[in-house]
Amino acid sequence: MATDLDSERLARRAAAFEQIVQWGDPVLRSKASPVTSFDDALSEQVARMADLMDDALGAGLAAPQVGSLLRVFVYREAPDAPLGVVVNPRIVRASEETITTEEGCLSIGRANVWVPVERSEAVEVEAFDAKGRPITLKAEGREAVILQHETDHLDGVLMLSRTAPEHRREALRTLRELERGGSGQAATGR
Repeated sequence: MATDLDSERLARRAAAFEQIVQWGDPVLRSKASPVTSFDDALSEQVARMADLMDDALGAGLAAPQVGSLLRVFVYREAPDAPLGVVVNPRIVRASEETITTEEGCLSIGRANVWVPVERSEAVEVEAFDAKGRPITLKAEGREAVILQHETDHLDGVLMLSRTAPEHRREALRTLRELERGGSGQAATGR
């Protein structure tokens, strides 16, 4: 995917990754605190997160991934979809039916690691928008997966904790190789 991008787009993507907290940082394992002020600072943070997510070619980005321990994330179900802003989410219903999809994460995006993760096929999420208005999201498929993945970030849970042990080991091997200066491409065959 990234190889088909022009040099300007690749430069913006690389710059975005420089601002996104990467695997190994303890903030990614920390539980975020509820947002209590729906003010200009929150609006600015949401705008910055949306720009970073779009520049990094991501589907979602949670506040801990930019070093902020607030319960807020942004997402797009598809690249041309409207921006979703979710503050203080609570998953109030999750289907018993599950789907397994290959998930990536901007916080391990430099390694291009994708792992299969089983999640509920449909969810209902109660939250607030960036202005503090209550919202209810009912989602299925890809959107449900994104909502669950980003809510996990707010609870300090990474997708590597949700995959099978053999996939986790393979992903961690790739991440360690990248840290040592290797190509980091060993687990990208998905």
